[in-house]
Amino acid sequence: MQKRYDVLIAGGGLVGMTLGCALASAGLDVAVIDREKAVTQLAGEYDGRASAISFGSAQVFKGIGLWSYLEKDASPIWDIRVADGHPLRGVSPLFLHYDHTDIGEEAFGYIIENRMTRVALHKLAETLPNLTLVAPHAVERLDRLPGYAEAVLDNGETIRAELAVACDGKFSPIRDAAGIKQTEWKYDQTAIVCTVAHERDHQGTAVELFLPGGPFAMLPMTEGRSNIVWSENKALVQDYLKLDDEAFLAELSTRFGDWLGEIKLVGPRFAYPLSLSMASTYIDDRLALAGDAGHAIHPIAGQGYNMGIRDVAALAEVLVDARRVGMDLGSRMTLENYEKWRRFDNVLLASVCDGLLRLFSNDIDALRTVRDLGLAAVDKLPPVKKFLMHHAMGVVGELPRLVRGEAL
Repeated sequence: MQKRYDVLIAGGGLVGMTLGCALASAGLDVAVIDREKAVTQLAGEYDGRASAISFGSAQVFKGIGLWSYLEKDASPIWDIRVADGHPLRGVSPLFLHYDHTDIGEEAFGYIIENRMTRVALHKLAETLPNLTLVAPHAVERLDRLPGYAEAVLDNGETIRAELAVACDGKFSPIRDAAGIKQTEWKYDQTAIVCTVAHERDHQGTAVELFLPGGPFAMLPMTEGRSNIVWSENKALVQDYLKLDDEAFLAELSTRFGDWLGEIKLVGPRFAYPLSLSMASTYIDDRLALAGDAGHAIHPIAGQGYNMGIRDVAALAEVLVDARRVGMDLGSRMTLENYEKWRRFDNVLLASVCDGLLRLFSNDIDALRTVRDLGLAAVDKLPPVKKFLMHHAMGVVGELPRLVRGEAL
């Protein structure tokens, strides 16, 4: 007999596995379907990125039982510094500085390698008997019928559930097959990502420099390392990637500066094209979108995965509450609560990030003066600054229970 699940999730990446673990930890029967073997996603060369996990997102990880697998690999962010800069002229003396002691004792968040988050998610999944990982298999077709959704896999097998959730990335075939339109544009930037080791302790300080070619972020990692997210004009990126390690490190050093002493490359370099996309709706008949399938943004504020985690927290709460009162998990009535909860927050944040990118990714004298003065002004306005610090922590707005540190 074919087993029927409460929820089937297409896509076993960061958001899909986080959602699967959240729902399974709350007692729902979940199937996560992914086209790749787990061992492929856990390899060091698969993903060179690290993610800034906000305080609110860390609360979600704690609430679903993930944090104990991740804590040793999480580097706290105690301070954040934002400034204008130029590879030749250096860093502007006007800047915005967030100090965690201004709003309490908690860190703003944590920097965690994506690979270590995947490792932790798979370890947690192994402890959840009601979570089934179906891999490596692709969803060839998703039929949404009265009473259930049915995924037809590439081997001909079928999986049924009350609800299907597309967590299959910004090029989501399930979203496209459902006829859900999206607004999308590609930026003239590609992110170069790498990790460096350095002489001096970063002391948990995250730095973002706004350079003419795009933002340049230095994110504090464990073991005396920093993750670099260097957004640059895409026409130049391949030339930088072709440089030998010594020449590449020289280019990197002109942007990184000497505040942490001598730096050296640790591991390979990666490149990721940058774009913005927003689905016209996050729900359809027996279908919900979460993570990049619903929205993808520029990494200028390090909020992409955090948006996905808030999707997870909101959708999990909506579904768990619906199950407790006997509602159909795939009904429009259930899913509309998720849509209303997440859409405004995601659209607002995407718009803000896009606006910041357009304001700062240039070398126009007048704009440079205005934005430098703006950063310095915000730095001297405690009420505005504290609001922005709480926003960076992911604790502003109507928060799901998991983000508030409460159980589902």
